[in-house]
Amino acid sequence: MKNTFNIISLLLLGFTNNFAFAQTARKPNIVLIFSDDQRLQGTIHALDGTEVITPNIDKLVKSGISFTNNYIMGGTQGAVCTPSRNMLMTGKNLFSLGSTAADVIYPENTTLGQVLGENGYATYGVGKWHNDRASFNRTFQNGAEIFFGGMSKNPYNVGLFHYQKNGIYTDKEGIKNGDHTNPKHHTEVFGDAAVKFIKNHQNDKPFFLYVAFKSPHDPRVMPEKYKAMYDTANIKLPINFLPKHPFNNGELIIRDEQLADTPRKPTEIKEHIRDYYAMMTHLDEQVGNVINALKAKGIYDNTIIVFAGDNGLALGQHGLMGKQNVYEHSIKTPLIMVGKGIKAGKINKDFTYTFDIFPTLCGLSGTPVPASVQGQNVFDKKATKRETMFHAYRNFQRAIRKGNFKLIEYTVKSQKTLQLFNLKNDPFEMNNLANNPKFTAKQNELQTLLAEQKKVYPDFKYKDSQ
Repeated sequence: MKNTFNIISLLLLGFTNNFAFAQTARKPNIVLIFSDDQRLQGTIHALDGTEVITPNIDKLVKSGISFTNNYIMGGTQGAVCTPSRNMLMTGKNLFSLGSTAADVIYPENTTLGQVLGENGYATYGVGKWHNDRASFNRTFQNGAEIFFGGMSKNPYNVGLFHYQKNGIYTDKEGIKNGDHTNPKHHTEVFGDAAVKFIKNHQNDKPFFLYVAFKSPHDPRVMPEKYKAMYDTANIKLPINFLPKHPFNNGELIIRDEQLADTPRKPTEIKEHIRDYYAMMTHLDEQVGNVINALKAKGIYDNTIIVFAGDNGLALGQHGLMGKQNVYEHSIKTPLIMVGKGIKAGKINKDFTYTFDIFPTLCGLSGTPVPASVQGQNVFDKKATKRETMFHAYRNFQRAIRKGNFKLIEYTVKSQKTLQLFNLKNDPFEMNNLANNPKFTAKQNELQTLLAEQKKVYPDFKYKDSQ
């Protein structure tokens, strides 16, 4: 009996060692978690978000590298997340997507899932897509709980799609934007689908799992227990809170800006921020479930995890509510990377764009980078570090940053307005230095740089979506 037990133990040990070896020897799994409307500022406790509760994302911060100067390039329409997701999946800049609507990912723009799938990965998509349906199947070999819209009025019973191998997704009567509904909150639906995939994945090949949550996008409704974690009285009003924006930025009358009264009321803004944080904590719990599923499967150590966001949000800053601007609160987004070969607990302050994720994951997985990709591998020591950042919102907002200084130019009804900020001394962009004689040289330098960038990236004149 003892000999039998020893033989079984040796066999099990051999199986475990072989499994561990197979996990180590093959390409790493990739989990890309994408949040919706999450700015970097204040939304991760471990990254100076003193009021928010995010223990699981904090663990990612401690286990990997956080890029604290990561930005989206901007937006071509009010639904900024549409071009943002297009840039993420194609690795292309805002001006190269081929459409001002940017909802269609054109076939000539190779997607991240597409190239990973062609190089040995099982690709799986969960959650919000917000681009054309045909490109989803070009990107993923399978998926679940797919949301093709931008937002839903009710976070419960959201219209979702099952994956269709033929790539045909047709709305059914009585169910808005989907072929089925799920009575759970969408954050939990997407988290459950991701965990289920990890548990059931067969280990014959590495996987690329994309989990696109709809939180903390409005409507900010979540299970009551998360809301109860926050007391509105203890929420601080943003230091750059204003009752209204001081001038016409070209986009003051849009859905996002109607979510709170104008002039903005401090109490109402605090309530919005409380709900924003509560949705983050709800989301954080699902991030923890994904991490735990990887560990339970024994594949955490051979998995690259990327946590990122599609765009930020004002919520009372500068008198604004939305993301239709190029202030820091709306263009600076989280980017955390964890996995083999990535140093733990590091902060990287280099300038990065979200579309750099594509070539970076190719580099980490030994996958060739398609010729259509314009981003750069953030770990490539041979790559020239960016000295400037360029941002745009539609055709009436442009911004250039070099070092600590940032210039924003607004062109609204043929009238130009300039803002110049020293982000080192004024990270909340409260003190406009434009036309200040002490900063004339810096203003002229940035205006020259901006003019040069506008030649590289002229105003949007692309074809509409098809």
